[in-house]
Amino acid sequence: MTIELKVPSPGESITEVIIASWLKAEGDAVATDETMVEIDSDKSTLAVGAPKGGVIQKLLKKEGETAQVGEVIAIIDENGKAPTQKTGARSASDGKTDATATTPPSSKPGNGEARVMPSARHLAAEKGIDPSAVKGTGPGGRVLKEDIQRAQPRPEGRGEEGPATGESRATERVRMTNLRKRIAQRLVESQQNAAILTTFNEIDMQAVNDLRKQFKDTFAEKYGIKLGFMSFFVKAAVDALKQMPQVNAQIDGDEIVYHNYQDIGVAIGGGKGLVVPVIRNAERLSFAEIEQTIADFGKRAQTGGITPDEMAGGTFTISNGGIYGSLLSTPILNPPQSGILGMHAIQDRPVAINGQVVIRPMMYIAMSYDHRLIDGREAVTFLKRIKECIENPTRMLMEV
Repeated sequence: MTIELKVPSPGESITEVIIASWLKAEGDAVATDETMVEIDSDKSTLAVGAPKGGVIQKLLKKEGETAQVGEVIAIIDENGKAPTQKTGARSASDGKTDATATTPPSSKPGNGEARVMPSARHLAAEKGIDPSAVKGTGPGGRVLKEDIQRAQPRPEGRGEEGPATGESRATERVRMTNLRKRIAQRLVESQQNAAILTTFNEIDMQAVNDLRKQFKDTFAEKYGIKLGFMSFFVKAAVDALKQMPQVNAQIDGDEIVYHNYQDIGVAIGGGKGLVVPVIRNAERLSFAEIEQTIADFGKRAQTGGITPDEMAGGTFTISNGGIYGSLLSTPILNPPQSGILGMHAIQDRPVAINGQVVIRPMMYIAMSYDHRLIDGREAVTFLKRIKECIENPTRMLMEV
């Protein structure tokens, strides 16, 4: 009996996707719910598993091709048996024969080496590269086509065909993923549809550092998660949003929509691009619950496991460029939200305290806001409240 693998709906209003990467090839055995393919939509990357176990009979779409939601992209033979040897395995991604392959393109070698994706194996054969010697950066250490491209040797010295710099000047055209196109579209919309201004401040992180040092072991032992910086800023944002409700609001036509809850989006750099999953009802969560939620988002962002529903909505966003070393930046709004907080790297700097110059761990923070709804006074007051909460966290508990 044959089973059809169809493109699932990644979310409301999405009608088509791009086949990002086949993790299995024709002839491979798959178990029920085992991931076969990753698909890109304009909101996320989704891993799609086999509806039933069997042997892959046919892959109907190549990597990079577009497929409609509900379209059949693979056929599985429920009663089939996986071949033990292939001589001329057919690549799922390009449909060409690789005469050097003697095992299924995606089968895992017996010595425990990482799985080599079909497109990567084909390119490796073309370039004369041993894929087993290439470090894989895909899920589970899989060797991707991009890994083979990076492993291509560059010519040394000058040859008959010209200088050694010839290959380094080569260009390559790669189709944008739906997710990257959507990110670009939303960033342009943000600039065009809002009057964005940014205000800055700086925070002495000593109090938070001391609290983390004092409770890190007890916190980790009790909750199984590290006490980070983000939970403090989420809590501080919730406090400040309650005091400045217009920062938590948005413009809808001629109306202002105020929210009596705080859904905080957290910008995370995933494997396919920036995603902003939302911490729902952050005002109700403890430090531990916030840290656990963020850790889960961070893990799943790398594998495309965050769903469109988890990124929908949000009343305010926090972006932490400091994890990449950014010292100062102007974050861009996540429409239709009216404000976004930017965190940055912590640096020891000399500051004046009580007439004395001391060295303190300092962080610059920035808030971009929609000036159509938020005036400068409100924006500055909001950012000042963030500073007060972080420099003296007990204020959040006392609500003073």
